[in-house]
Amino acid sequence: MPVLIRVSSRVQPLAVTARIIMLALVAALTLILTKEPGQLRWIALLLVAALPAFIAPDHRLFGPLGRFAEVAVTGLAAGSIALAADRSGTVSAPGFGAEAVLPYLAVPLLTAALRRKPTEGAALLGVAAVALVAGGTLIGGASPSPITQPGFLAASGQWLVLGAIVTFAADAMRQFMQPAEPTPQPYAEATRLLTQLRSVARSLPGATLDPGGISEHLLEELRMVAPGDRAAVLSTSGGGRLVVLAQTGADRVDWETTLDSESAVAEAWTTQQPQVASRSQARSHRGGDVSSLVVPLVAGVRTIGLVILEADVSSAYPSGVVFDVTGVTEPAALRLEAALLFDDVRSLATNEERQRLAREIHDGVAQELVMVGYGIDNALATLPEGTEETAEELRTLRNEVTRVITELRLSLFELRSEVDRNGGLAAAIAEYARTLGTSAGLRVHFTFDESTARLPAATEAELLRIAQEAITNARKHAGASNLWVTCTVDPPYAEIEVSDDGKGFADDRPDGRYGLTIMAERAERIRGRLKITPRHPSGTTVAVVLGSSAKRDSVRDSVSAPEGE
Repeated sequence: MPVLIRVSSRVQPLAVTARIIMLALVAALTLILTKEPGQLRWIALLLVAALPAFIAPDHRLFGPLGRFAEVAVTGLAAGSIALAADRSGTVSAPGFGAEAVLPYLAVPLLTAALRRKPTEGAALLGVAAVALVAGGTLIGGASPSPITQPGFLAASGQWLVLGAIVTFAADAMRQFMQPAEPTPQPYAEATRLLTQLRSVARSLPGATLDPGGISEHLLEELRMVAPGDRAAVLSTSGGGRLVVLAQTGADRVDWETTLDSESAVAEAWTTQQPQVASRSQARSHRGGDVSSLVVPLVAGVRTIGLVILEADVSSAYPSGVVFDVTGVTEPAALRLEAALLFDDVRSLATNEERQRLAREIHDGVAQELVMVGYGIDNALATLPEGTEETAEELRTLRNEVTRVITELRLSLFELRSEVDRNGGLAAAIAEYARTLGTSAGLRVHFTFDESTARLPAATEAELLRIAQEAITNARKHAGASNLWVTCTVDPPYAEIEVSDDGKGFADDRPDGRYGLTIMAERAERIRGRLKITPRHPSGTTVAVVLGSSAKRDSVRDSVSAPEGE
């Protein structure tokens, strides 16, 4: 509709101006060629037919009727004016006097073309042809009639062809004459949008765009509007399932996270309307009276998440409560969408930078170190006899180069490691621990307890990096023989624990505090807690905990793997 309004606003003044000019032109030509002021009655009729174009150009009935009337009057007038011009002797060919009025045909035809009405334009051409035949045959009663005169036929055919060109070629001509759209500049546009995002992020309360924090704040607001026993905010994940961004409730709640099931969750997501149900949206609910309310978080036309509220009583969410809840969730949807988009941009940028660094290290310093190793090997092979001391130094240097290359390869593996959306966080940590365990001769023990539900992708990535740092520190600095890796994921709760039986974390360990600072910053970014404690009788335990402890009975899959397994 806005496009049609803009087109109409441009067409109307153009059509009015064209009619005024053409009416004046055909009036002057008619008077010059016929020398009969009485023929101006046709111009008066044209003015009457054009009145809808001046008064109600956008009327769905009067506008088209006015244009058909203009075409009919022009065709009928052509025969009469042609006869009058023949009588005056001002034209060289009989019937050619129709040229005085036929230029007016272009006005209604051009108006229809500019309004993008090709069907109406074709109908106007048909009416014009019929009116010309009628005007050339019936008007004036002269013999021979204008329709039989070459000049009339030439003039009529000329303006019908020009009218057809105006009708069917106007759209193509308009597109051809439009200025070319500027070539898209994706990087310039991305820079502009990211600059705006940075400015907005700095102006937000607390300067934060954290989906988990926004979700927790939303649940706090909803608690004041609709008290209940359990609540959660869910959003989509890369794996096509829902992930829990935040939840409240005394016990662990196993929420429905699939969108292909017959549930209020799937219905709310599809219809974008609040759904009230008399059964729980949790898989592990023990039964009894329960009321659940699922409210979609809609930003624009897209569903970005869901809010689930539950109470252990029946009929806890009447229409009035639903109205109050949607009043809170509607503005929160936009805030959450901004946070999720910012999270995606940050994750994409981080992953791209990690891949870029991995490529540069592999193609740069790693290759150069390999060449240094080859040079040392060549030097050892060409040493003369009696230089055992030099050979020993070169062998020591070669071993050191080999060690550095091994470290670089492990660093490349760390940079390229990602959480597979199908494999999960535990699988990614296990793969990394196995690889490093093999390189260091460590006996690695795994204990995994991972729910089918998933954490947000950005959270899983941060937890993987923390586990990688803890495992790397144990391999490089602890001097351990065993490594214990425990991974518990029960969204929104998660705990990753890495323990070793090495010498412990003393102040004189060469790794310093930089690795700990990085882990602490990552934990803080996802609102987690980093804990470093001594392990009895020796070693260190590094753990990161996200959310509150899950309370459920489950069977843990414990795997004790020999070196590198």
